[in-house]
Parts: sequence; C-alpha cells; structure tokens
Amino acid sequence: MNKGTKQKKEPTLLISIIPVAVTVGLLAFSIIVYGADVHIPIILGAIVASAIAIFSLGFTWKEIEDGIVDSISSTMQAILILAIIGILIGTWIAGGIVPTMIVYGLKILSPTFFLAASLLLCSVVSLATGSSWTTAGTVGVALIGVAQGLGVSLPLAAGAIISGAYFGDKISPLSDTTNLAPAMAGSQLFDHIKHMLYTTTVSYGITLVIFVILGLQYRGSVLDTTEINAIIEAISSIYTINPILLLVPVIVIVMVAMKVPAIPGLIIGCILGAIATVYQGGDFGLILDVSNYGAVSETGHEMVDNLLTRGGLQSMMWTISLIMCALTFGGVLEKTGMMAVIANKLLILAKSTGSLVLVTAVTCLFVNILCGDQYLALALPGKMFKDTYRERGLAPRNLSRILEDSGTVTSALVPWNTCGATMSTFLGVPTLSYIPYAFFNLLSPIVSVSFAYLGISIMTLEEDPAAAEYVRPMKFKKSSKELMDIQTRYQNLNNIKSA
Repeated sequence: MNKGTKQKKEPTLLISIIPVAVTVGLLAFSIIVYGADVHIPIILGAIVASAIAIFSLGFTWKEIEDGIVDSISSTMQAILILAIIGILIGTWIAGGIVPTMIVYGLKILSPTFFLAASLLLCSVVSLATGSSWTTAGTVGVALIGVAQGLGVSLPLAAGAIISGAYFGDKISPLSDTTNLAPAMAGSQLFDHIKHMLYTTTVSYGITLVIFVILGLQYRGSVLDTTEINAIIEAISSIYTINPILLLVPVIVIVMVAMKVPAIPGLIIGCILGAIATVYQGGDFGLILDVSNYGAVSETGHEMVDNLLTRGGLQSMMWTISLIMCALTFGGVLEKTGMMAVIANKLLILAKSTGSLVLVTAVTCLFVNILCGDQYLALALPGKMFKDTYRERGLAPRNLSRILEDSGTVTSALVPWNTCGATMSTFLGVPTLSYIPYAFFNLLSPIVSVSFAYLGISIMTLEEDPAAAEYVRPMKFKKSSKELMDIQTRYQNLNNIKSA
C-alpha cells in the first residue's frame, strides 16, 4: 500500500442495506405524498451511498466518480438506441405506419371472440407504439366501453387489455423497458428480443387459449362498433391508410433476422419513416419537427389524438435521465462493494441455474413492490446479478430475459406501483380485481423460471455469438473485497481491449 493511501473497509450487510433502505423510503415518501417522479429520490440515495463510502469505508470521491462514469458508459449504446427510437416513433406516426397498424388491428374485433380479439388488438397497438400505458389509455379505454355494452366482465376485459399491452411493451424494440433490460444485463437489443420469444410465445399462447375459452360464453352478443368506427374514421381523416406501409416494420424485422446491428437498422427504419411522411404530404420541415418533438395528432377525436401524439427525440429524455440516475446509484453500490455484499447474500439460495433465475425473478418483484417503479425493477437486479450470470457461464441475454419476464410485467400487478396505479386509473378497474385475469403478466415469470429449471433455451457464453465482445470474468468468491479486486482487474482488461 502506498504511503498516504487510506485503507478501505469491506462493507457489511448492514452498511450495504442502509442506502437501499433510505432510497426505498425516499421513493415511497416522494411518490405517495407528493406524486413526484423517481429521479431525485434516487439521486439522494446515491448521495447517501457516497457519503457512507467516503466516511465509513475509506473511498475517495474520485474513486466513486469513476464508478459512476463506468456504470453510465457501459450503457451508452442503449441510450443512443433510445434516442433513435424516439425519432423512429415520431416518423412512423407522421408517416402513417403506426396508424395503419392500429386501423387494421381494430378491424379484427368480433363479438364471439371479443376477449381474444382485445388481447390481439392491444398486442398490435403496443407492439407498434412500444407503450403499454398508451395502449391501455387509448384503445384499452375504448375496449372497456365496448365490454360494458356487451355485458362482459370488466375485470376480465381489463385482464385481456393489460395482457396484450404488456406483450407488445415487452418485445417491441420501440419500448424503453425492452431497451433498458439488455442495457443492464450487457446483452444486445435484438439478441434480447429473440431470446425472449422462447418464453414469451409460450406465455402468450396459453393466455390466448384461455381468453378464447372464456370468451365463448359471450357468443351471440352484438358488438357495438360505433366507437371503433369513430376511431377508424378519425385516423383515416388525416392519414392515408395503405397496407404497403406495413412493409416498413417488416423490413426492420427482416434486418433483425439478418443480424444487422441495432443502431444502423433503426436509422434505416427512421429513413423509411421519413419517406412515408412525405407520402402522407409532409415536407422536410415536418420531418425535422416530428423527429425532434414527436408527432401531433389533430383529428378532433380525443382518444385518437392522445394515442398518436407522441414520439420524438425529446420524448426519450425522461427515460434516459432516469436510466442515468439509476446507474449513478447502482454505480456507487457496485464500486464500493455494497452491491456485491447484497448479491452474495441473495445468491446463497441460488445453487443451480434454475434457482439463480428464480432469485432474480423474486428480486425484480421485490423491487417492484418496494420501490413502486418498473425501471428500478430492471436496473437494480440487472446491476446486481450481471457478473454472476457471466461467472456461471451464462450468456447475458438470459439475465435480460428474466428481467423483462418478471420486472416489466409484474409492475402492473402491484396496486401502488406506478404501472399498477396507471392501469387501474385508465381502465377504471381496481388492480386487485384484474390481477386474476392478467394471465400473460402472471404466466411470464412462471414460464421463464420453469424454462430455467428444465434447461430449455438457456444459452451459455460459449454458445452466444456476442460473447466474444466480452472478456470472460474470473470466478468470484464469497468475499466482497476479493470481488471488488476482480472487478477492478476485469475493468482494466476491458480498458486495454478498448484501447
């Protein structure tokens, strides 16, 4: 040890839990009492963690700052992708691509299969927009009105709407959570989406069958299409609806299948959206405007205008700033070894791959319940278990998948979570009433954990084509001090490789 260097102490479990407990308390107080966003409470939690590290553990501010910078820099690709997706959403709406998908989705409704059709429709809209909130707050509200007219159970209808909304939100490349999960786990966006399809298609297939069976009891009911036709007419009044526009998302999907990197692929999607905007009668000025600030719908139909007024680069700044706040907090915990201490205690229960995935899923649910925010339910467990998955020879996409299968979808099942409260407010159905019927949200973590225990679609680092991009970490021991030393060497190796 050099002269004048302060000896660092290994954090205890109690010390490690203090900043987490303080942050949870600040989040709860800020959200419940003031209805505030989560950004500043997380920053305050990072300040508390930094103070503990400096005054109790012997860290310098420079070391903590380096940990924060390393944490944020590790997700810069995801942040760039989010910014591009904001542009893509704006151009796809202005170009009539998203409106065309919604119109054709609305036309699949039928009285006999109302529940299944609602599931499918919300899936299409959410896949097109990348937002479960937007889907539930627009098309979902309309479907609740239709359900009332048909005499369909409102909690049952809400379950179908939420299941479809979260299916699209979970696998859409336009969704912020779909981008956040791989960023936290260290996997690539399109690799993450493809790996999720194994578990997601099973959960979704079971959900669809259940709603088909449950919906048969409403055979013979007459569907009131007044509101649906009003939505279609409002969209058609300002957009040219043409099935050829559906080729744009198809092209993007084909590029994914051909392993085109995410950023170039999404930029091509933006260019195609700009061309479609010209087809709709827009000019270069409009393209610049919707790319930066998003599309603005002025049909006069409130629901349609709410649905189609979104997107743009600036619309992603809230999510990007939240990611940076969460990474600041996580970076302090990671650099000081506090996260390693907490993770090691949790990992005592994780002896096998199946139990590791189970512990991850339970942790995501636990964060959703305590912190009341789905972004934190992805960010914190992702940072906690990222190295452990690699140490056990598991590809990062396994972690990103369980983060989405448990963190994203279970957020709507917690009444005081921002997602649960929002779904309940939009649909007018209490969270506890629709929980038994949100089959996709309930099944996703169960299917994902079951796959892990059965060894189905579990990819190792050796099988991962992207694994060559990472330096394989050494096996971690239980001591968090040793873990911190290894993490430092691992970072140095990465720095050498980057240079």
